[in-house]
Amino acid sequence: MAEGTPAGRRPAARVGLISDTHGHLRAAVFDALAGVERVIHAGDVEDPDHLTDLGVIAPVTAVAGNVDRHAVRAVAPDEAQVDVGGVRVAVIHGHQVHPDYRRLLARFPDARVIVHGHTHVPRCESVGDVLIVNPGAAGKALKGYPPTVAILEVEDGVPAVRHVELETTAN
Repeated sequence: MAEGTPAGRRPAARVGLISDTHGHLRAAVFDALAGVERVIHAGDVEDPDHLTDLGVIAPVTAVAGNVDRHAVRAVAPDEAQVDVGGVRVAVIHGHQVHPDYRRLLARFPDARVIVHGHTHVPRCESVGDVLIVNPGAAGKALKGYPPTVAILEVEDGVPAVRHVELETTAN
């Protein structure tokens, strides 16, 4: 137990969520995700060197998206699951299930948080006790949304997500 942490209380875990960089890793991502203990990339990376670049921030868990070729697929599976502060987080790009809530929940029945990309639309919605999160497109945003990432924080086993709009003027 960390010094100063009350008995039975778990310190907060903080993870950066990113998706749909499409070969365009903005400098603003590094500021937005500074201080996270892990980075989760939900696919459509396109440039595998960007996963190495993100590793400067924190260890990276990444999945492959529908546009990712062999170089990305060699280091990123189609889906992943990680533990964040005692909470099961599932990651999938989303093209496999066309981000349908029922299909996501059926595919990851033990997850408390499901992170996906693909649609380029930032969202965080509760379905029962599961958060379904799309961090939005961090690369070249589409559909009228600005480029975004998200921060997942888990405190005492309770996940919470906030989106962070990325600065676009200098990138």
